[in-house]
Amino acid sequence: MTDATAATSSPTSSVLVIVGGSMAAVKAPSVLRRLREQDLGVRVIATPAALAFITELSLSTAADGPVGTDQHWFEARPDALHLTHARVDAAVVMSASAELLAGAAGGHANDLALATLLSVRGPVLWVPAMNEAMWRSPAVQGNVERLRAWGHAFLGPEVGAFGTRGEGTGTGRMAEPEDIAARVLELLRPVKRDLAGLRVVVSAGPTREYLDPVRFISNPSSGKMGFAVAEEARDRGADVTLVTGPVTLSDPPGVSTVRIESALELRDAVVAAAQDADIVVMTAAVADYRAATQAGEKQAKVAGDVTIHLTPNPDILLELGAAKGQRVLVGFAMETHAGVERAAAKATRKNADFILLNYPTREGTAFGGDDNQVTLVWPGGRHEDWPRVSKREVARRLLDEAVRVAHARQPV
Repeated sequence: MTDATAATSSPTSSVLVIVGGSMAAVKAPSVLRRLREQDLGVRVIATPAALAFITELSLSTAADGPVGTDQHWFEARPDALHLTHARVDAAVVMSASAELLAGAAGGHANDLALATLLSVRGPVLWVPAMNEAMWRSPAVQGNVERLRAWGHAFLGPEVGAFGTRGEGTGTGRMAEPEDIAARVLELLRPVKRDLAGLRVVVSAGPTREYLDPVRFISNPSSGKMGFAVAEEARDRGADVTLVTGPVTLSDPPGVSTVRIESALELRDAVVAAAQDADIVVMTAAVADYRAATQAGEKQAKVAGDVTIHLTPNPDILLELGAAKGQRVLVGFAMETHAGVERAAAKATRKNADFILLNYPTREGTAFGGDDNQVTLVWPGGRHEDWPRVSKREVARRLLDEAVRVAHARQPV
């Protein structure tokens, strides 16, 4: 074997695949094969519940190596199996059950999978698969948020058919093998440090415009896109300020987070933070209008129609564009038709360097999802369609373009 052949045959990175106990475990061999096709070294752990759906032989054949199980964990051996399997560049927990999520969130180590997860130092990706009622339960969602706060990533679950006993469709179906492999590759991509020394301001989430003390105008923005931008900028070395409306997401570690409710509060916080910023990214879904007069007491229900007088909220992106200076200014637009034309006009009118155009009616990209599909639109109408990818990948591409604009703006 020549040196060149040896170099190409050696895996570039290693991935641990933990297979949980759900019917989706039968997709594990396909995931393993796709990872190996990317020249990744693969290790596998199967939980006892997973082996009720798929055989150890199927997994070992697809991984081209042995499968770690609880039975093997207690066999006499010179090494600690959970520590050996944890020496990887990334880990993915597929067909992840509510039990696995609870154990990891609780720091448990009562089986090989959980003990290994405690020792993994690289990124961890969870790919849940369970009944929608289980996924929506407060207990499961609480465990998910705790793991997110620790930096763990999630892919899905998706809307679709699941189960074999008439459960029907809902949110709970596991992501497809090709999407899992693609997301693992994202996690393994070396993180740039090209934003070191720069200040980045990001707005995220919805605003609430109160009509009285208990009723408000708002929208279902989850804030996930803005949080992804803030986390990507932080990991690339930036000093990040995140101004967010009411969302259920935890404050990202290492990011200065300012929580607001109304558009007026958002405007004040963003304008103040942007004074010495290098890049400003406006992902927040700001209410266009607020009540002209907010009632001080809860208004009683009355018979017949009610007229509410609304007044426009400040156009924060327009205000930032008017005093942009050398800052890079990025906006978002959400359109159901004539999107590129409207986004280009918005970028020109508001002096934004570029706009990311969202499509709220496209499947898999609506409010609250983990993925997004956008079009990058420059002033003048030039545009570039991006595929549907994770919001973290959108954030990476967005900041790549912001860095390109910043470099082009520097004097020769």
